[in-house]
Amino acid sequence: QVHLMESGGGFVQAGSSLRLSCIVSTGRFDYYTIGWFRPAPGKELEGVANADAVGNLKVSDALEGRFSISRDDVKKTVYLQMSNLKVEDTAMYYCAAAPYYVYGWTGLEEKRYNNWGQGTQVTVSA
Repeated sequence: QVHLMESGGGFVQAGSSLRLSCIVSTGRFDYYTIGWFRPAPGKELEGVANADAVGNLKVSDALEGRFSISRDDVKKTVYLQMSNLKVEDTAMYYCAAAPYYVYGWTGLEEKRYNNWGQGTQVTVSA
């Protein structure tokens, strides 16, 4: 069983930075790939980034350069660092867990994930 809790969202101005945290409660953190998702037009959720247990990190092409992901195995926490935020980044951000063999491009697909947090809201004003 795995439980995820997001934090770090807030209300910021365009151009600002935020770091989101996803704390994962599980006895087998090394079993899971952790992904970040947000709603997108025409999709239920779009994959933002993911980090697997052996150090593979993937950020969607559209966000690479502004967003980055990292993972602290001791703290069982995955971070989403967001920089130069834009109004269109406004969304509820969710983290989710998938088995370790889901990573990279497939790790950006929400259907691969079975366990989800409740989300943290990011609002970017102009």
